[in-house]
Amino acid sequence: MITKLMFRLLPAQILLNAVNAVNGIVSSFFASNYVGVDAMSAVGLYSPVNMLINAVSITLIAGSAIMCGRYMGQNNQEKLQSTFSLNLLLSTIIAGLFTLLFLVAGDLDLTGIITNDEAVRPLFNRYLMGQAIGIVPFILGSQLPAYLIMENRNKRSFAASIVYFIVNLMLNFVFVQLLHLEEFGLALASSLGMWAFFLVEAQYFVSGRSHLRFSAKHINWSESRGMLIIGFPGAACNAYQTLRGMIVNWLLTIYVGSVGVSAFATANYLLALFWAIPCGMQAVSRVLFSVSAGEEDRQTLTDIMRVMFFRFIPLQCAVSLLIMICAVPLTHIFYSDSSEPVFMMTVWGFRILPLCMPLAIISMHYTSYGQTFGKQLLVHVTAVLDGVVCVAGFSALLTSTMGVSGVYVANVLNGIVVALVFFGYAWIKNKHFPRNMEEFMVIPDGFGADQDERIDLSVRDMGGVVEVAKQIQAFCISKGIDSRRAYLAGLAMEEMAGNVVEHGFSKDSKSHTVDVRVTHKGDDVILRIKDDCIPFSPAERQKLTEKEDITSNIGIRMVFRTASDIQYQNILGLNVLTIRI
Repeated sequence: MITKLMFRLLPAQILLNAVNAVNGIVSSFFASNYVGVDAMSAVGLYSPVNMLINAVSITLIAGSAIMCGRYMGQNNQEKLQSTFSLNLLLSTIIAGLFTLLFLVAGDLDLTGIITNDEAVRPLFNRYLMGQAIGIVPFILGSQLPAYLIMENRNKRSFAASIVYFIVNLMLNFVFVQLLHLEEFGLALASSLGMWAFFLVEAQYFVSGRSHLRFSAKHINWSESRGMLIIGFPGAACNAYQTLRGMIVNWLLTIYVGSVGVSAFATANYLLALFWAIPCGMQAVSRVLFSVSAGEEDRQTLTDIMRVMFFRFIPLQCAVSLLIMICAVPLTHIFYSDSSEPVFMMTVWGFRILPLCMPLAIISMHYTSYGQTFGKQLLVHVTAVLDGVVCVAGFSALLTSTMGVSGVYVANVLNGIVVALVFFGYAWIKNKHFPRNMEEFMVIPDGFGADQDERIDLSVRDMGGVVEVAKQIQAFCISKGIDSRRAYLAGLAMEEMAGNVVEHGFSKDSKSHTVDVRVTHKGDDVILRIKDDCIPFSPAERQKLTEKEDITSNIGIRMVFRTASDIQYQNILGLNVLTIRI
């Protein structure tokens, strides 16, 4: 079920993460074909600045998404709504400050820290001012997709991404090719496209249909500290990449020239489209990690990481290989003259940089997991290594002899080093090389239920319901639970899971599964029944039966009378029923 869920959520998240990449590709295409190489340099120089904005945005969304996921797993609605509202308010304030800063810096020519090239800086200033118009929708639009996942509204993120692509492409044609607004037109088209993207997303949250709703008066400002602490380590890598980008651009300018900056920027802008795949994978896993943390679900945590290793990474390897094979035709999109030095420099970017992507998936997932469980030191150390030290260090060693290819190789070496750090961390903590997924993840002692304290079962048809009920009853007795409660545990599962099979499985033609977990914790028996059928609360069904013949639905009535606590949630499109006996 976890595998199906992750791949169901993945396409919309990939497309969503491709939005910024599409902006880069479209800008690069129009800059290189209709404006010139200097304009392409201005676009490339904006990349580190964009990383800084991304770092701030990721800090907010990573922290708030993890906190909201926990509260969702705990069914704490008050804190869930408060954190959602706080995130949107902070995002708006910060986006406004960035907008003001960019407008002033561009208008007053205060961008000497970015470039001192007298030919490029005026172009960069105009490009920066155009981008300033889109900062507010960019930061706010980056926050909403995580909440749309929680609302099970991935299709809206998909629609917003399509709208952005169409608007951005059309406006680039109008502003750059027809009106000749050059670099300002490039940025303005991107900004207005981002407004369209944001408005499509936001419409759902102001329609009155969403569960999450903004309310300034219910904001708990003390939550902001936790949000920033949780979100900063993972986002710090982007902030460090801002510095790294400046260092790499400086090295390329010295050893290769502006043509090296242009080649590196071109390769990165197109590859950013493919980086949307690992970024989408991380977005899906981050929400699931946080919800699992709230539910104290050890098994799902390890299942997420297994999907990463055995499904996500092989998929990314195939994509990376395809990019490498198509290096020359991809370069022709931007540079038609293969005799130009920039052409082969870009080709080698497409041949080497894709090797980073499968390695980065490990780093991105472990970072999200580490943020969720407060492994702050580890995440900080790897952020510094990944963000600055390794790439900048290897680039300094290799660029003087290998040219721009030295920067490409430096990025691959960086991915290898950071992945090894996570395995080394697990080795140190376990005092031996990790032998299973729990040891690799170093799941905290006392979190959730160990394997001998729980039983995980699946039901796929009515024939399996009775057999699973017997297994649950036997498990409870083996743990010293009295025969009455053991019987009630089996009965509760039989009635509720049987109800799902009977009424939920028949609603569509899809194949469905009911995942059942029974946990013995303290003196409690906790049943968690999870299915991927249409949303329907058993409590609502119980209410519907109250006026019926008292001899009908006896099992459901008995469960509600005998259980000490029953909670239902629909999380990420899954029905989750928790029964405490």
